[in-house]
Amino acid sequence: MRILFIGDVFGEPGRDIIVDRLFRLRHEEKIDFCIANCENASHGRGLSKSNAEELLESGVDFITMGNHTFSNNEIYEFINDYPIVRPCNLSKALPGKGVAAVDCKGKRIGIINIEGRVFIEPAGDNPFEAADLALSELSDKFGECDVIIVDFHAETSSEKKALGLYLDGRVSAVIGTHTHVQTADEQVLRKGSAFITDAGMTGVSGDGSVIGMDSRLVTEKFIKGVPVRFEPAKGAAELNGVILELSDDKNDANANGLLKVCEFKRIGVAL
Repeated sequence: MRILFIGDVFGEPGRDIIVDRLFRLRHEEKIDFCIANCENASHGRGLSKSNAEELLESGVDFITMGNHTFSNNEIYEFINDYPIVRPCNLSKALPGKGVAAVDCKGKRIGIINIEGRVFIEPAGDNPFEAADLALSELSDKFGECDVIIVDFHAETSSEKKALGLYLDGRVSAVIGTHTHVQTADEQVLRKGSAFITDAGMTGVSGDGSVIGMDSRLVTEKFIKGVPVRFEPAKGAAELNGVILELSDDKNDANANGLLKVCEFKRIGVAL
């Protein structure tokens, strides 16, 4: 089984490269299931219904979110009806789910979305305690999973690595999102879980962009120290993410019944 996780899809350029390249990429890399973080997919903040449908029709199987989940009010209308998870440690009064499971090729894939609480707003509940509760919820609602993917949407590399080590052996992968810069620390941890600090961003990453936003506006804010209305950068996009390959043999599992990670690699695809 091969799973593609796509880093933060940012604005129209990020959506365009998904539409243009994802089906071809899935074929070339023999991808069975695709997860994408889409909390910035609509003009850099939040996710609209039409953009969610566009991404799902273009080869994304499941969507994860983050601190901008509710930046576009439209999501209140559809989040409960679409294959979307939002951070499980945000208020339980908010709509949406933080845990889900999907069957693919005779295997059950559990998906968990968690938000960090260091230098991030709105901060959720303790992500480590939330992870324990999410695993219990996943088991109670969906039974045994063959694969469990955690999208940890957090700011600091230390918080991300600590959660990766905390969940090592209990999940298949802890994949960091939010900082929009792909890190070069992809690894399989000692107890068998794959980990990367950040999967990167799917959007404009050239010299006209600062993590997806128009570089001129971001620079102006830093120079003048006053609020500036940011706009997504324009230009050629790049798709960043990771591919996780797992054993197809149910007998090849760790102590928690999760399929063995055979390969874990970064990808970057230009438009």
